[in-house]
Amino acid sequence: MTASARVVAALLASTTLLASCAGPGPTVTPVPTTAPLPTTAPAGSGGPPIVSSSPAGTSPTTSGWEPPALVLSVVATGLQRPLWVGSAGDGSGRLFAVEQAGTIRVIRDGRLLSQPYLDLRDRVSSGGERGLLGLAFAPTFARDGRFFVDATDPDGNTFVAEFRAPDPAADVAAATDAAAATGVAAATERVILRIAQPFPNHNGGGIIARPDGTLWIGTGDGGSGGDPLGNGQARTTLLGKLLRIDPTAAGDAPYTVPRDNPFAGRSDVRGEIWALGLRNPWRFSFDRATGDLWIGDVGQDRWEEVDRVRAGDAGGRNFGWNVMEGRHCFSPADGCPTAGLTLPVAEYDHGQGCAITGGFVYRGAAIPALVGTYLYADSCSGRLWGLDAAAEVPEPRLLASTGASIASFGEDDAGELYVADIVGGTISRIVAAP
Repeated sequence: MTASARVVAALLASTTLLASCAGPGPTVTPVPTTAPLPTTAPAGSGGPPIVSSSPAGTSPTTSGWEPPALVLSVVATGLQRPLWVGSAGDGSGRLFAVEQAGTIRVIRDGRLLSQPYLDLRDRVSSGGERGLLGLAFAPTFARDGRFFVDATDPDGNTFVAEFRAPDPAADVAAATDAAAATGVAAATERVILRIAQPFPNHNGGGIIARPDGTLWIGTGDGGSGGDPLGNGQARTTLLGKLLRIDPTAAGDAPYTVPRDNPFAGRSDVRGEIWALGLRNPWRFSFDRATGDLWIGDVGQDRWEEVDRVRAGDAGGRNFGWNVMEGRHCFSPADGCPTAGLTLPVAEYDHGQGCAITGGFVYRGAAIPALVGTYLYADSCSGRLWGLDAAAEVPEPRLLASTGASIASFGEDDAGELYVADIVGGTISRIVAAP
């Protein structure tokens, strides 16, 4: 398939990153109690209600940063609309791939196993920007088998659920032979969070389980176009946000709010919110070496953006949507108020693509010249860029024109990076060009 054909296919096949329209509806989720962080995590400092300054800096790049040209090396084929890939962090060497319709697949020693690891097709709505959208393994997975999914239910609403694999080393998350026939470990499911979606698009889907026991969840603004309900800036809804929760149940509450969240304990802001002003933070990641947070936020009609928050930040940042799209006024189109907004560290216009896929800072060993480079891509054009993660004002560089519809990046146990091609049905490893 040619690169231009892939762009058309990505649009017509309704890749999970792009916009669509539907009727309005409410946004409802239970309000949990506020609780301390797990004892494994040091408590951070509280933050101000809204951070009023953007990251500053004058140096364009770190001296000597010269990332190499990159290509994709296919690892597995035959997947159905894969939109996530990654490892369990258990040292097994396995890769896991999420298929949009609701299945999780295992890639072991370069071979896609025929048996699904987990099959949730009976409880997931799929199509457009709906489906099984994200997967996260608890740092304790090798010991307790816990992992989390982010998906849309048959009514199109978001749910986040925890599962437990009885044998974390097994290639199916099932306790019995009967359950293994479908790969479903239904008895272990525990729904943690539900969010009503007013429109079919902008459902987010990124989810990460951190070493301190917290669970981070990226949510879109609820959809349609232009954020008609104002969810990005509204502080009483979970839509258009980056959330941080403790997924441990407390009494009747399925999760709790960490006490060091920036808005914890306030009555006028949802305590789960760690950052606001996001349109559709489809994929975000933490640098495994520095702890810096990187977000790829999908734009509206003109600008795609990369946001960064340095490790140790107290949270509470406002990334600007729908006042701004990238570094540019959106509503109003001119003279928008920018005080208190954190602007992106990089952006690109729709002459270079149409929907950003956030990636990772490379920390592997196979490509030494790439170490410390944040990679991201566009799901429509297949372009793949790099940023010097250490630079205060990084300069994007085009590192590959892949021709792939990159729906997600993934990281293995060793820090090597992969991409999922939602249209081509492949998982590929990122390697240096010969």
